[in-house]
Amino acid sequence: MKVRDIMTKPAIHISPTESVEVAARTLKQHNIGVLPVCGTDGKLCGVVTDRDLVTRCVASGRTPAQTAVREIMTSQVTSVQPDMETGVAAHLMGRQQIRRLPVVENGKLCGMVSLGDLSKREDSVMDAADALSDITSNLSDRSDW
Repeated sequence: MKVRDIMTKPAIHISPTESVEVAARTLKQHNIGVLPVCGTDGKLCGVVTDRDLVTRCVASGRTPAQTAVREIMTSQVTSVQPDMETGVAAHLMGRQQIRRLPVVENGKLCGMVSLGDLSKREDSVMDAADALSDITSNLSDRSDW
């Protein structure tokens, strides 16, 4: 099975020039924990997580309404292509210890795939379980997400 078969599309995203306050509202409105950050051309330039909002903005004494997303986002992002096998994507999640991956085609964001997406499909549930095991076995080693 391919990532395109299970990914969430379209992916909700935000501009790097938007404020952290807008990012927080967007996360809350859609009940999600990560927002891809895309330029006006649709190209993925980073991600911002709910944890980023707290650790890189609020806990650092910045004002969410006056801080741009680009100032706190993670710019080096692991992503996958829509034609990647879901098992390979799950393995990548486990190895990188991340639960969600932006799906990019020709440099542009076209969806998101999560462990939840993998676990909903009978033929990929074991891949999701293995990835989750890898992610949770070394949580203390993660400093960025």
